[in-house]
Amino acid sequence: MSLDIVIFGLSITSSWGNGHATTYRALTKALSRRGHKVVFLERDVPWYRDNRDLPNPPYCRTELYDTLADVPTRFGKLVTEADMVIIGSYVPDAIAIADWITMNASGVTAFYDIDTPITLSRLEQGDAEYITESLIPRFDIYLSFTGGPALEIIEQQYGSPRARPLYCSVDSEFHAPVASPKSYKLGYLGTYSDDRQPALERLLIEPARRSPGHRFAVAGPQYPAGVEWPANVDHISHLPPKRHPEFYCSQEFTLNLTRAAMVAAGWSPSVRLFEAAACGVPIVSDPWPGLEHFFSVGEEILVCERTTDMLGLLHDTPAEKRAEIAEAARRKVLAEHTADMRAAALERYYGEALRHNVIDVSSRKGGVKLGAAG
Repeated sequence: MSLDIVIFGLSITSSWGNGHATTYRALTKALSRRGHKVVFLERDVPWYRDNRDLPNPPYCRTELYDTLADVPTRFGKLVTEADMVIIGSYVPDAIAIADWITMNASGVTAFYDIDTPITLSRLEQGDAEYITESLIPRFDIYLSFTGGPALEIIEQQYGSPRARPLYCSVDSEFHAPVASPKSYKLGYLGTYSDDRQPALERLLIEPARRSPGHRFAVAGPQYPAGVEWPANVDHISHLPPKRHPEFYCSQEFTLNLTRAAMVAAGWSPSVRLFEAAACGVPIVSDPWPGLEHFFSVGEEILVCERTTDMLGLLHDTPAEKRAEIAEAARRKVLAEHTADMRAAALERYYGEALRHNVIDVSSRKGGVKLGAAG
């Protein structure tokens, strides 16, 4: 089975300040490897244009467009003829595009929510900017970065015909152990966010202050000028994906921190979890519901909430135990969380939609055609 797949996504060409690019790159690469043809459509915006680290992904055809009005003119035939059309969260003008897709696509349609807990919170508040309650039932599949109870909410409260997990994943060909000096006792990779910063202070910055004989690292953009980094903490403002394996492998431990909305929803693994595990680095994570579904706590991952506990883990965990945890996590990720497995899941969901006769173009009513919207 070879599918023609069209994806409207936030960005695949630039990983600056967003985790979507990593997810789309791994997934489209796996889909291509499995024989599918993918066209990725991305709005050309200045902040990604100025920070493109993969302008021409070799495993899919990428098309940039300037305005909403360009979409039906340039991509109408693509969308109409595709076997599957997917639109992701946070795409500019996503509501108008989603409305147009669900009215015009003849194949399976899917909304890919890479930000499910935030989406559900905004739907509840009535201010979601890239999806509406009325659009959700019109998609054949709601693909969610979050599993567990959120899937029931999407189906039962918002009327999706099928909500299915499509968690983030890892490109196992790229994320693997590399030879690198252990420069850092603990490192963290992540864009700044207000709700994660207190945990970063507690679990990395304060331990660094109390461990002047060791070095620590934080990599990620958008940290405000007011953040005070201890002298033994290196801050790397942007780390392109090609340097992620080396960065992970330069750490004795790596830290995973979770957004507040994702902690509340649970079942929301970060792509950094899978990347670090695939690179063979022991992970220390903040706790969140459903974590044990992805990793065995104490055997494949360590969990920590307080500064004193983090200091104990950093200084009292024998090297042999670190190696055991890292290897166990790597085995788990390679067995269950690779991009090829996500691509295979997407194939199953596509087949499920066809078998259950979900697609009925005549029922896709309502909404303004993009050509008329101008």
